[in-house]
Amino acid sequence: MKTYEKRWEQFMPISLDKAWDFFSSPLNLSKITPADMRFTVTSNYTEDTKMYAGMIITYKVSPLFGIKMNWMTEITHVVDKQYFVDEQRFGPYALWHHQHHFKEVPGGVMMTDILHYAIPYSVAGTLANKLLVNRKINQIFKYREKAINQFFNS
Repeated sequence: MKTYEKRWEQFMPISLDKAWDFFSSPLNLSKITPADMRFTVTSNYTEDTKMYAGMIITYKVSPLFGIKMNWMTEITHVVDKQYFVDEQRFGPYALWHHQHHFKEVPGGVMMTDILHYAIPYSVAGTLANKLLVNRKINQIFKYREKAINQFFNS
C-alpha cells in the first residue's frame, strides 16, 4: 500500500492559548471545513468539550461526489499547547495519521500539519489519489487556511 505525506504551515497572529483553545475543540473542525463536504460532528460533544488522548470523534462527511459516509477518528496523543494527533479508526482511508503542531513565534503562532494517508484498493487507490484524492485534500487545506485567516482576522 502506497502512503503519502503532506505538510502545511500557517501563521496565526493570535496567542498560543487562543490557538490551542480553538483547535482543541472537536466542534470547531466544521467551522474550517468546506461547506460542500457537509461535515458534521455526530459525537455528543458541546462547545466546551476539549480533546484528550483516547477521545473518539465521529462525523458524517461527503468527501467526493456528495456521497455521505461515516468517519471515526481517535485523538491518540495530546501534549498541551504543543501538538495533538488524530488517527482514523473507520472511514474512507486505509491510513489517516494527522499531526497538528503549535509553536509560539514572534507575533503569534505557527501551526504545522503533517498528514500521512493511504488509499485502499491497491492500484485503483493509487489512481484515485492521482485523479481525485490528492487534489481534494489540497483543496480542503487551502480552504482551511483561508477560513482560519478570516476567523482570526489575519
